[in-house]
Amino acid sequence: MDEPLYEQAPLPEIELPATPISEPTPAAAVDATIAAPTPAAPAAPIEPTLTRVGRELLAAVQTLLSAAVYATLIVTFGFQVARVDGLSMAPTLEDHDRLIVDKLVYELGDPRPGDIVMLYYPVNPEKMFVKRVIAKEGDRVRIVDGHVYVNDLQLHDDYVPDEFRSHDDYGPETIQPGFYFVMGDHRNNSSDSRHWGEVPKKYIVGKVKIRWWPLQDAKIF
Repeated sequence: MDEPLYEQAPLPEIELPATPISEPTPAAAVDATIAAPTPAAPAAPIEPTLTRVGRELLAAVQTLLSAAVYATLIVTFGFQVARVDGLSMAPTLEDHDRLIVDKLVYELGDPRPGDIVMLYYPVNPEKMFVKRVIAKEGDRVRIVDGHVYVNDLQLHDDYVPDEFRSHDDYGPETIQPGFYFVMGDHRNNSSDSRHWGEVPKKYIVGKVKIRWWPLQDAKIF
């Protein structure tokens, strides 16, 4: 006997309440900017001691060489440093005074009476003297009892103290062209034109401009 066929009823659909799917809760915001540590400045390379000393020595040598070159140029063409030996120019110049001599001035002009000059000793040009020009070429020089006359006019030589005056006589004599008559201010203790004659201009090295030592007696002439 055929069994009756039963239609299987469909299963009822179960509706589940829609639960909204929430987005995952974001983690608390974290500042992702992390301050990077400031890189330390690279240490300066340590210069080897020997190299530094060598550089300093080289700089010092260059400075000395430059000074030597300048000094040579100055001495050769412009000025000369000199030292007084003796008292023949006292009291104007004393023993061991240090002087600066202008060597250019007589390249441009001629010595004048009253100038204090450095000159080669005519008798022995290897030696140098410091004297005062008394008369130039063409002048007539005469000395009477230590008093000097140039062209019959008494020389105003109040720079000579009475105790330094001589009492000799000389001349009269006319100075020849290109020559000069010189004397020391210490008249009774000076070897000068009274003893070894006139000085040619070519033997006059320059004019004494400055006494720079001793400092307390520094003076411009």
